[in-house]
This record gives sequence, structure tokens and C-alpha cells, in this order.
Amino acid sequence: MAEQKKQVPLRLSAKLYAEIAAWAEDDFRSVNGQIEYLLTECVRQRKKNGKYVPEKLDEPPDLDIS
Repeated sequence: MAEQKKQVPLRLSAKLYAEIAAWAEDDFRSVNGQIEYLLTECVRQRKKNGKYVPEKLDEPPDLDIS
């Protein structure tokens, strides 16, 4: 039996959504698929080296996407 996926409500700024949508289009994915892919890659990275992608989680990256 296929594993059921959880639904998670997610709020994003319009600018962040547009960036993810453009990236998803470049990768031939849906926005939802792109978000799932990115989260999966972050989890893999964490499992691989015991760290999240950013070195300091309490310091947001300097991105103009909010």
C-alpha cells in the first residue's frame, strides 16, 4: 500500500512563492513538488552530516524574499 502524504498548511510571502514557482518551473516540478523536494534535500543533508544546511539556524540568511 502506498504511503499517504500529510497535508500541511503553509503560508509564504508572495515574493517567496514567486521565487519557488519560477524554480519549480525550471526543474519541471509543481510548486508543491518543489517544496517537498527542497525539504527532502534538507533532511538528507542533516542526516548526512548531522547539521542543517545553515550553520546558524537563529540567523536568517540575507535573502530578499520576505
